[in-house]
Amino acid sequence: MKYIEVVAAIVKHNDKFLCAQRKDHKFDYLAYKYEFPGGKVEFNETLEESLIREIKEELNTSIHSINFLIDIYHDYPDFSVHITFFECAIDKSKITLFDHNKVVWKSAKELKTLDWAEADLPVVNLLYNQ
Repeated sequence: MKYIEVVAAIVKHNDKFLCAQRKDHKFDYLAYKYEFPGGKVEFNETLEESLIREIKEELNTSIHSINFLIDIYHDYPDFSVHITFFECAIDKSKITLFDHNKVVWKSAKELKTLDWAEADLPVVNLLYNQ
């Protein structure tokens, strides 16, 4: 089974979290699901460097104050993923969508109203229960 190393950003601004909806996907179980933005770690990148690059590529903006939150391992039907989640701050005024259908800002208690990718659910629950 294919194994993918991924980083994701937990962006909080004014007590709301940035939630990004995926576009259509070759795997139906990921199409239009919500996720915390991020992406694959490239060879010779640190996790932080990868997250900065991915947020620039996906949202055309920059992040800072990057702090490790949690590691999640999840097996999807077609691949396994290890996601390292980081809490960070973002330049919210400049978000442009390149890889997502839309983004929404939700409070911790509102997060469960969205249809999340399975690998992100442990983080949704963590934030919900904080």
